Amino acid sequence: MAHITPFKALRPTVDLAKKVAAPPYDVLNSSEARVAAQSNPQSFLHVTKSEIDLSEDVDVHSQKVYEKAKENIEILFDNGVLLREEKPCYYIYELVMNGRSQTGLVAGSSVDDYENDIIKKHEFTRPEKEQDRINHIKTTGAQTGNVFLAYRDVDAINELIENWKKNHAAVYDFAADDSIHHKIWTVNEDAAIASISNLFSEKVPHTYIADGHHRAASAAKVRKALDKGHHDNANYFLTTLFPASQLKIMDYNRVVKDLNGLSVQEFLTKLESDFTLSPAPTAVLPTDLHEFGLFVDGKWYKLVAKEGAYTKDPIGILDVTILQNKVLDAILDIKDPRTDKRVDFVGGIRGLGELEKRVNSGDMAAAFSLYPVSIKQLFDIADSGNVMPPKSTWFEPKLRDGLLTHLIYQ
Repeated sequence: MAHITPFKALRPTVDLAKKVAAPPYDVLNSSEARVAAQSNPQSFLHVTKSEIDLSEDVDVHSQKVYEKAKENIEILFDNGVLLREEKPCYYIYELVMNGRSQTGLVAGSSVDDYENDIIKKHEFTRPEKEQDRINHIKTTGAQTGNVFLAYRDVDAINELIENWKKNHAAVYDFAADDSIHHKIWTVNEDAAIASISNLFSEKVPHTYIADGHHRAASAAKVRKALDKGHHDNANYFLTTLFPASQLKIMDYNRVVKDLNGLSVQEFLTKLESDFTLSPAPTAVLPTDLHEFGLFVDGKWYKLVAKEGAYTKDPIGILDVTILQNKVLDAILDIKDPRTDKRVDFVGGIRGLGELEKRVNSGDMAAAFSLYPVSIKQLFDIADSGNVMPPKSTWFEPKLRDGLLTHLIYQ
């Protein structure tokens, strides 16, 4: 069963929460982070993307960058921008985007659970990305990046969280510049804390990483490298846990640089072996499994995978698998989408217009829109011990860095 713990969060003062809150470190590159944080010394990007405060020629993975992050988080604390919670608490985090809300519980999740597969995974991790977070955590002594976990709904947990929201004031309540609304409640009463801990340990057999595989893997490796007796906080890592009913996975689309030497007509002809293909008068946003949109040569087409083009096991039935096996690999010779520079990925939050833009600019030759993976599919794959193809899921809205940080050295 799942083991979670309250923790003493490092968090901003109420009046500065909006200024501190920052997009996750991995959704902005260094240049974008410099722009986002300019004229805002309180932005947590100075901690998570600390290279923005150094010369642009500095290697972003150098120790100098991690030392700067440590310095910046200490400055924010010393200047009263950040405070430390007096007692271990749970936190309730509500996000509202385009009128749709989702609420999760912020807690420490057990590294033992991660290592013992109580926390289920569905993606491979890359060593260089793990090492970056390992260095950041070890140098700063802080887990600044939130791991997004999901679990199957438990009515008693849902009821407890909703009742707390109704009967207590939020400590943070603000709309970010992108119009996403953030509210956080502090659960600081001993009875409620005990109830939450017990409900998870009794009612939640597994949690599932929705987003943050590298952050979770890094936290586990940091714990392994430390003397457990002196760093008990490292036995847990920063997570926000959402019941499945609260979540919506968005599409994660593909663009390719070339057609592997084929003309557009030759490419379309090859597609007809495994797909029914029809011209579309407007952009194609798939509305069902095994439907795809294709934008090539200034035109949209609707593709539907034929019976026999896929298997019905948890991995084979995924549309990202069908596209990879029957198009990217078989026709375009893109064998490994994690490393092949001829393919790129576009989150559904950017819209179909972004796909058209990438192709019309000449940067890419074709774009594919996909139907989103479902939460059930994610659970089924993780339960089967398999992993999804890379870039299969895109979750919105994103949790903000800086609002709740987990310290492992104090």
